[in-house]
Amino acid sequence: MTVTNPSGDPATSDLAASAGLTDADLLAMYRTVALARAVDERMWILNRAGRAPFVISGQGHEGAQVGLAWPLRRGHDWIAPYYRSIATCIAFGMSARDLMLAQYAKGVDPSSGGRQMPGHYGHPSHHLVSVSSPVATQILHAVGIALAAKIRKLDQVAVAIMGEGSSNQGDVHEALNFAAIHKLPFVFVVENNGYAISVPAAKELSVKDVAVRASGYGIPGVVVDGTDVLACYAAGREAIDRARTGGGPTLIEAKVTRLTAHSSDDQQTKYRSEDDLAEGRTHDPLPIFRAQLRDAGVLTDAIETTMSEEIAGIVEDATDHAESEPDPDPYTAVDHVYAQPWPSEAPPPWHPVAPGTGTGAPAEHAHGDDGTH
Repeated sequence: MTVTNPSGDPATSDLAASAGLTDADLLAMYRTVALARAVDERMWILNRAGRAPFVISGQGHEGAQVGLAWPLRRGHDWIAPYYRSIATCIAFGMSARDLMLAQYAKGVDPSSGGRQMPGHYGHPSHHLVSVSSPVATQILHAVGIALAAKIRKLDQVAVAIMGEGSSNQGDVHEALNFAAIHKLPFVFVVENNGYAISVPAAKELSVKDVAVRASGYGIPGVVVDGTDVLACYAAGREAIDRARTGGGPTLIEAKVTRLTAHSSDDQQTKYRSEDDLAEGRTHDPLPIFRAQLRDAGVLTDAIETTMSEEIAGIVEDATDHAESEPDPDPYTAVDHVYAQPWPSEAPPPWHPVAPGTGTGAPAEHAHGDDGTH
């Protein structure tokens, strides 16, 4: 969507100018937040309809995710996301189709070829590192990427993202200590929604803000309102610029709200009061950002109507596409696990290349000596 002023130049409202952006940038950011929410909501519908086995939601986190990812260079910098990073992944290049293929665990799912459970997003061509189920492990991967980027002088920044519960893992200390010592181009983002599944922050943290831990590593620690997209953008831009210019890592803590249960297998009403849930809904970044753009004259009825219709079509297309794609072929179960197929052992009896089956591997599953197809 191109937004111009009467002279034909890119329109820049006072709000956009205050962030160093254009109105088109603001609308693109809003569209990403809205698309992420629509995809997320569709995942829940599919789960409740018995068509998707599991959902772990990012609702309430989208403003922080879009704002913090926006200053990065797509296809150049790297992100190690986590299971709630739906908006982050869209902002960094993944499509709604990509996310739905992961939700349905289809064979052409770019995150893992249908091997991982839903919510484990990744895309090599977009520099999104595949998510692992053990929490916080991705921070070590991101710091390793940052180290490689510094050694190779690639001018890249690596970002790791997780929740405040995961930030208590030992991997985080190791990674931050190493990144700080070597002044690596690294940014650590903690999306603090106040709950580690059912455990409230007061029982998982001895401090009010995770960001204060940064001082122990001699690096900046920043707390930002995760419902404020442009505040997150400003915090992210400063940290990313610092990292890229040799200033070392930053810890950013975005205070967000969790609008859904921890996952589709959780019932948060058992441990959260109605007052708590109602208060959380007042921090929904989508209507907050919408109102901000409307007050600034950037988002009009016509623009929002067109955008909403476009997003609805994208979600429908992504759902139909994922449902139409084939499931993973069981013969490929160990592909990408070993350098050679079935090393030092015979294939299992169900595999087409097993001795005595009388069949060779189908052409599409035949392996070369080096394990390639």
